[in-house]
Amino acid sequence: MSGELIVLGACPLDCPDTCSWVVNVEDGRPVSMRGNPDHPYTRGALCVKVNRYLEQTRAPDRILHPMRRVGPKGSGRFERISWEEALEEISVRLRGIVEEHGGQAIWPYLGTGTLGYLQGCEGVAGRRFWNTLGASKHWLNICAAAGNSGLRLTNGSAGGMDPENFALAGLILLWGTNPLTSGHHFWKFVQEAKANGAYVVAIDPIRTRTADQADQHLAIRPGTDAALALGLLNVVLAEGAQDEEFLARHTEGWEDFREEILRYPVETVAEITGIPAEDIHSLGMRLAHTRPTAIRATMGIQRNEGGGTTMRTIAAIPGVTGDWRHPGGGVSYSTSDHVHVAIDTREDLLPAPVRTLTMTRLASELAKPDSVKCLWVYAANPVGSTADSNRIRKQLEREDLFTVVMEQFPTDTVDYADIVLPATMQTEHMDLHAGYGHLYLLWNEPAAQPPGECLSTTETFRRLAAHMGMTEPSLFDSDLELAESLLSSGHPSLDGITVDRLRKEGWVRMNYPEPFTPFADGFPTESGRLRFPPSGKAYVPSLSARTRGAGPYPLTLITPAPHMFLNTTFGNNPELRRRAKDPVVLVNPADAEARGLSGGQRVRVHNAGGAFLADVEVSDRVARGVVAAPKGRWPKLTPGGTNPNAVVEERQADLGRGAVYHDNLVEISPA
Repeated sequence: MSGELIVLGACPLDCPDTCSWVVNVEDGRPVSMRGNPDHPYTRGALCVKVNRYLEQTRAPDRILHPMRRVGPKGSGRFERISWEEALEEISVRLRGIVEEHGGQAIWPYLGTGTLGYLQGCEGVAGRRFWNTLGASKHWLNICAAAGNSGLRLTNGSAGGMDPENFALAGLILLWGTNPLTSGHHFWKFVQEAKANGAYVVAIDPIRTRTADQADQHLAIRPGTDAALALGLLNVVLAEGAQDEEFLARHTEGWEDFREEILRYPVETVAEITGIPAEDIHSLGMRLAHTRPTAIRATMGIQRNEGGGTTMRTIAAIPGVTGDWRHPGGGVSYSTSDHVHVAIDTREDLLPAPVRTLTMTRLASELAKPDSVKCLWVYAANPVGSTADSNRIRKQLEREDLFTVVMEQFPTDTVDYADIVLPATMQTEHMDLHAGYGHLYLLWNEPAAQPPGECLSTTETFRRLAAHMGMTEPSLFDSDLELAESLLSSGHPSLDGITVDRLRKEGWVRMNYPEPFTPFADGFPTESGRLRFPPSGKAYVPSLSARTRGAGPYPLTLITPAPHMFLNTTFGNNPELRRRAKDPVVLVNPADAEARGLSGGQRVRVHNAGGAFLADVEVSDRVARGVVAAPKGRWPKLTPGGTNPNAVVEERQADLGRGAVYHDNLVEISPA
């Protein structure tokens, strides 16, 4: 048919699967989207959320023009202005802030709304512009920082198994991960392993969709996972099943770590974790005698005070069992450290060294009177996604805080902006992607012209740099020039991968063998060996594990990923909201009875930091003392106007300044 075009692209969202997609375009308008059937990981399927992506691009609440605030901060009242007016007002305000307070008073707050290397957080989009102004740096710790830090301490890299190799495993531990909700393409490799006789265990405080499909579910007490890892290894030692040859050739600190393991017998670990001793022993026996064993532990497991140590200790398991030597053995957390693109943020443009501000400490930093005078939010929705949201709202009301938000939709954060800039969506701009759950680079070619006056992130910063009279040539690099630069690192994994090839083929596997055994012959540490946790540092209990139900807030709140939203993306989609129904909090029957709560009852989940409303779902999917309320709701579209982040504290994990979304104490009362 005349006017038909097939455009290859990639999903930009915060999910390990980073799907390759195919957009059918007729007469310049995208008419359908599907998963790319030729991509080995996507295999033709998209998730329930992204299946509505094209619909979302045409939503009636899409922001299409620059806007200026005309009402009080938080009111969401704006007037349309031109790009020229927006750029002029921004330029004047930024110059004034730099002159009076210094560039560090500007905080570029970049989130995970897109993981693109051109338009999003993976390439630190806009950083060259911010360096020219001397703006503060931004530590994006909200998602994976604690776990990354722990893995690098053990292995020298947060990269691990190729998730496709789970198909080769004999024992699979799905540890604090729910791929059937957040990354379902991984499941087909689990199914292949199961078809070949693999035994699958889900270790999770919640009996999730994934746990329902596993051979066994272990309902662990939140934040005690490192203790379980030590208990399982205790059984391995009792069986004499440690791989002495691998330990001697490829590890350091074994004798001290061995003594640490012996301090965690099964009975002690059962008391710590809440898992019956016989279940720990049984799984320990499987771990001792099943090669290869593959462990999938993703970001949820490390969102507590001991999260970094948790991943550090779990990463030690295949060092003891020698699973790293076997295809289909090891640990999979993120594949990002296997991506060796060249990210050049031009640090030489900084006029002087600058501080780094931590993403999850937004409320506290804004509360300092002279710390931040401009907050520039892009690919983020902190009012909906960041800890201590009530304090964030209060600080965003500051009249002396100049807030600019680049957005696609009128989020709760947009309501507090002074200037709103309309942003493109993935089908409307170029980008380069790499999954953090597979080993492919993907190219996203635009399938449509941007609607209204929407601009990409890269184009916005190019125009702003020009308006401010900046002359540094690298600030004006085109998207294709930026992409060429990214692929110029010279790393062997990128040999033969060019922008032209990616644009033609849509995706290319990086140059890693199949199967991929990244640490079979050593580790990227100074010694070339896996580093076991030192004595006394293999288990750091979470806040909830320490308190064990004592005090005025005896319940541990978990805020898992929702099935219908991705973080707060799609939180305004009418059909997905209809399917998600009203917010719920899962409560164990014993906890519900103790509080006189019944199913469907509207309740107030609260602590000293705030509260949110939800309907009770009485369920044994959570253990006694644990409650669960999925994240992802827009507060202003939610009963009571808040979501679970109202009760999430600003505390940090033990490593990497990670977030603690699954380590908060609450009480539940009738609303």
